[in-house]
Amino acid sequence: MCVWEKLYQAAVQVQNGRTISPFIDAGGVAAALLTKAGNIYVGVCIDTACTLGMCAERNAIANMITNGESQIDKIVAVMPGGKVGPPCGACRESMMQLDKDSGEIEILLDLEQRKTVRLKELLPDWWGKERFFEK
Repeated sequence: MCVWEKLYQAAVQVQNGRTISPFIDAGGVAAALLTKAGNIYVGVCIDTACTLGMCAERNAIANMITNGESQIDKIVAVMPGGKVGPPCGACRESMMQLDKDSGEIEILLDLEQRKTVRLKELLPDWWGKERFFEK
């Protein structure tokens, strides 16, 4: 099984769209990421009435950080219905701020064709790059 299939399956395993309360829905979108150290972390979206929810990608990132890592190699998000999709702007920004090399994070856009894009292609001329090199 290729790494993208493995990540896709890890996300699908936790994807379970459900209503938590009259104010919270969760699990409609799931994400899985592979760290530079070779570990996989997953997360699901948490949509709240007060808009303080969390996307699946940022949930997976929080899981990764909780476990002491901060460098992503690859990431996939699985939408309702099983298709994959790119991260939203907030998730792109969160990933870019993790590490000076985050622009190299590979994002799956199409599972069947194995079409990917690098984060730096989705955020060209990113505003914060110089901060990684300040002393």
